[in-house]
Amino acid sequence: MTEPRRLGRDADPAGELSATVYLRFKEIFGGERISRDRKRRERSAEGPQDSVPYGVGRDPKGLGTVIDSLTAGLGWNSPLAQHEVLGNWAELCGEDTARYSEPVSIADGVLIVQCQSTAWATQLRHMRHEILVRIAERYPDAGVDTIRFQGPGAPSWKRGPRSIPGRGPRDTYG
Repeated sequence: MTEPRRLGRDADPAGELSATVYLRFKEIFGGERISRDRKRRERSAEGPQDSVPYGVGRDPKGLGTVIDSLTAGLGWNSPLAQHEVLGNWAELCGEDTARYSEPVSIADGVLIVQCQSTAWATQLRHMRHEILVRIAERYPDAGVDTIRFQGPGAPSWKRGPRSIPGRGPRDTYG
């Protein structure tokens, strides 16, 4: 199959995503089309013992089981677990702590958490091991190895588009 066309600035990211998902499904579930005659011949070759009512494999499966097997087959367990960690931050660290901190992202096994103050960032650094243990117990597929707690950013002393690099504001009183 050919790659989807790109139309410059008018490229359709949803179209590219759907093409990628289609190719992944085709890879997993097989790309060849089987004719109806071939299916009929294969079924008749299996024999009547496979079509016994209430036989093995004939019971309906729950929706959760089907979705779990689909996500495992597509390799989505890790990204889903990572999003669950981000979404359930209050359960992992507590409601009070979650008011003053917010998980930002997970990249290369590092969970980045933005804190409202440097005091909260320091306190959470002391709790890092406990939080990592909770994440590993509840979401083992997330792949979180460490946590980086960041305090609020320092103000920038750069003023205007034509500023030059320098030492920043200095004492000019004499």
